[in-house]
Amino acid sequence: MYEYKLLTPGPLTTTNTIKEEMLFDRCTWDDDYKKITQKIRAQLLDLAVGKKDDYTVVLMQGSGTFTVESVMTSTIKRNEKALIITNGAYGERIVQIAECGGINYRQYRVNYDQYPNDKDIRRILEEDQEITHLVMVHCETTTGILNPLEMVAKLSKEYDKTLIIDAMSSFGGMEIDVSSLEIDYLVSSANKCIQGVPGFGFVIAKLDKLLACKGNARSLSLDLYDQWKVMDKDGKWRYTSPTHVVAAFSKALDELVEEGGIPARFQRYQRNNQLLREKLTALGFQPYISEEKQSPIITTFLFPDEAFNFQDFYYYVKEKGFVLYPGKLTNAKTFRIGNIGEIYEEDIKQLTEIIEHYKGVGVK
Repeated sequence: MYEYKLLTPGPLTTTNTIKEEMLFDRCTWDDDYKKITQKIRAQLLDLAVGKKDDYTVVLMQGSGTFTVESVMTSTIKRNEKALIITNGAYGERIVQIAECGGINYRQYRVNYDQYPNDKDIRRILEEDQEITHLVMVHCETTTGILNPLEMVAKLSKEYDKTLIIDAMSSFGGMEIDVSSLEIDYLVSSANKCIQGVPGFGFVIAKLDKLLACKGNARSLSLDLYDQWKVMDKDGKWRYTSPTHVVAAFSKALDELVEEGGIPARFQRYQRNNQLLREKLTALGFQPYISEEKQSPIITTFLFPDEAFNFQDFYYYVKEKGFVLYPGKLTNAKTFRIGNIGEIYEEDIKQLTEIIEHYKGVGVK
């Protein structure tokens, strides 16, 4: 098989040593496997700077969306209401989850290239006293915008609201002090910045909030409280877990530590991103998000002109060994390039040389 470098927000390019962990079959009931689960939970708590007496970690089978749905449908009671802050497709997916789950909610939507506004959120919270939860995507991979986590966390404390953060594309790639920000539920996935493979998500949860969710879930398999209750005993998952993925993720966590932890990985991602934006801008591709709002995770670029054919461009670059990501905007023609995973500056340089050649020979 031909190996591509995946310049996507996940699944992403992983190391050979992580792939090798999936060559062994493991039993879900075996003590050695359950120890891997407990190791992962402890390491994730350390990465989140979560106080062990105040926070816990729950792993949940499925994609990141499964885990977000687990949190939404397990933690928001029928007499409670969520304010869902959106500026992209993944925030809007949370709205869909609320619709399907019968969750009472209000949406505060801003343009995809803009931040949510402090004054607007304050106004909504003051006029709508039914709101009990604030929900927001941290890094909105629709565009690559990095939303103002500190601002929203401050408001949640000031107005005494439960805070749910979808940190799918940011956790592990940039420091998030869950304790000091007093995030109640932070959700992420195995196949993002920790550089594992797809198959499960995880929740870093404030323990007292989670304990109050007993019996609240709208789903059997996505019951976050019941999942935690079983898992917290000895590491056993309630239902069949993705054993190969779990083992690979354990190795990915070790490799994150070996790289120098989150600060070192953030620096690599940021260098990748800065180099990518600089070189593609010089080639006539303008970023959709302004530099001060840009995350180090993924960048959205506007088509350079009306004649640009993304499908031809995509396959040309793919033939040279790199897989890009289509755009997700409806009001502008765009494509996206991620720079997380096992990607380094030399990869970005090679990619931009390929793109320069594409433009230079006038490929259509």
